[in-house]
Amino acid sequence: HPACSPALQAARGYARPVTRKRKEIPSQLDDLPPTMLKKDYANLPIMNSVDDVVKRLLSLEMASQKEKMKVKIQQLVEKVRRSPSDNGSFEVQGKLKTGRILIRMLEEHLHRHPKDKNNKRQMLMDVDRRKKLLSYLRRVRYDTFENTCKQLGIQYSLPPAYRRRVTKRWLVKKAFCIKVFQEAQKLKAPEKLKQRREWQARARAAREQKE
Repeated sequence: HPACSPALQAARGYARPVTRKRKEIPSQLDDLPPTMLKKDYANLPIMNSVDDVVKRLLSLEMASQKEKMKVKIQQLVEKVRRSPSDNGSFEVQGKLKTGRILIRMLEEHLHRHPKDKNNKRQMLMDVDRRKKLLSYLRRVRYDTFENTCKQLGIQYSLPPAYRRRVTKRWLVKKAFCIKVFQEAQKLKAPEKLKQRREWQARARAAREQKE
């Protein structure tokens, strides 16, 4: 092959895609110590007398991501629990704690795969569901709402005020609806007047009977 000219070499170098190294974001499961036991084996009394090899096999070092998520959810439950025996409150039983973990995992996945539209849609749905749950908790128990947001690290922002864009089409439609409503009220006026007179006559007859 003949040697390329310097201009062609520069053009080829310019057209070559530049690979940018993405900044790795820390995973929410990195703070779990590898020596911690799995959720199903943590409270067993027999674990104090087993061999170190067995403990290592049953620890988070050999655990899957699903098993690590169970431990993380249990930690979040301990943070928002009202009492040691609380298992039925809204913040414990609801999907606030699970939603935070799933949203964070989807964020990490989308950071590595930004073109995954299906998971992006799922993450937006989870965020919207969590906002509804927080809005309900804010209306019902504001002190619990503040404590839940603080413990789970959730930043809640009030929804913006609804504003309709005034267009010519919307003004024409509104005027037409008002006109239709007024015409309907005119058609119903004789019937309403008749009902009112019947009610007044019944009330007058009832008063005369009492007298």
